[in-house]
Amino acid sequence: MTPSTVQQLAILVLLVLPGTSYLFARERLLGVREAEQEATNRFLRALGVGVLLDAVYLIAAGPQLVRLLRGDGAGSLAGVVDRPRAVGLWLLLLVVVLPTLVAWAEAARVRRRRAAVLDHQAPTAWDAVFMDRGACFVRVRLKNGGWAGGWYGTRSRASIYPQPGDLFLESQYHMEPGGAFGPRMPGTGGLYLRAADVDLVEFYEPRPRSQGDTDDRA
Repeated sequence: MTPSTVQQLAILVLLVLPGTSYLFARERLLGVREAEQEATNRFLRALGVGVLLDAVYLIAAGPQLVRLLRGDGAGSLAGVVDRPRAVGLWLLLLVVVLPTLVAWAEAARVRRRRAAVLDHQAPTAWDAVFMDRGACFVRVRLKNGGWAGGWYGTRSRASIYPQPGDLFLESQYHMEPGGAFGPRMPGTGGLYLRAADVDLVEFYEPRPRSQGDTDDRA
């Protein structure tokens, strides 16, 4: 709903925008969570974080903020007219700077925990498979029964926890109906796969150069 009054606009700014700034900064630092792909979930999280931050602001500096907004004139937001620069600085601090700092602190904590986990053990089997994976052929059986395959090399990528499993193979190969590798597809630009669409993943070490297929193993 679009705000129709100054008061409604103030409520939107104070309730929603701090959480939105936090969410935007967090996603820039850590990526989008799988549970927050839907717009409704993203809005609810932004609203929840905004309410939590507002509660902290009111506990820490509630009387000062109320006096700043009321000002010396009549009206609930007269302070915005009386001291626009001061109000603008406070809004910048409370709506943008502090939520961004909270997101940055959370991202730093998550990265430390993730690094500690990876130092000892991979958080998922997907991470363990690709953590030290060298160049190889990858064949997958899709949930629709078809086969897909390609070359996992230096330009290939695999996702890591907590992001959903996905895989980019830098070149794609023709696959026979039974799953055997055919020739490399002409002009291939790579193959993207989602773990959610895959039933089986198999890895094959590269064959010796004497047997051909030198394009991806050079």
